[in-house]
Amino acid sequence: MRVDTASVDTTNVTSQAARWRFTCAVTCSVTETRLLVGLGNPGPQYRNSRHNLGFLVLDELAHRLDASASRRAHRAIIAEARLKDSTLLLAWPQTMMNLSGESVAAIVRFYKLEIDQLLVIYDDLDLAFGRIRLRPDGSAGGHNGVRSLIGSLSNQGFARVRVGIGRPNGRDGISYVLGRWSAQEEADLGAVVAEAADAAEAVLKTGLLAAMNAFNAR
Repeated sequence: MRVDTASVDTTNVTSQAARWRFTCAVTCSVTETRLLVGLGNPGPQYRNSRHNLGFLVLDELAHRLDASASRRAHRAIIAEARLKDSTLLLAWPQTMMNLSGESVAAIVRFYKLEIDQLLVIYDDLDLAFGRIRLRPDGSAGGHNGVRSLIGSLSNQGFARVRVGIGRPNGRDGISYVLGRWSAQEEADLGAVVAEAADAAEAVLKTGLLAAMNAFNAR
């Protein structure tokens, strides 16, 4: 599945990335904690909905990283993994999408994390199905989960992996994101999830700017 072919505007990204801990490669000697958040809705009725794509990508990352058994804390399911000198916290908020920020803010406070230690993965209506776009910061773009994070953290400067689900044709947006995948989408979903997980891993291993150059320009 191809990712977004739009060119990368690095005018403001380069200076930001220079001070971000995500620019530190995996060989860094400083031990660091990073928080990876997948956005979605809890409950079996939402498991296969488009809006739970962030959960699916984080599931794939947990598998790849051999994450520890999950536990419930801070209104989220949390697992831990190691990547060289980094401790990774993987969090699936269990608050419902529109309140995700309450859970994430609680985790950030508990672990005394900075905004640049956070990477958020979520579905995006503004990208065609399967397209991937990495960003260092930005507005919510109409995504209520991201809006909740920005409000609860009082900061929009967190990195994100946006995974396209496309816009509906003549269909209400809410019912579309909460609806199930089409047969064709479901057939391609595994490849989309894998590539989004690749993008998140690239951020961790090579830094945000390098990952943006690799994935946003494909």
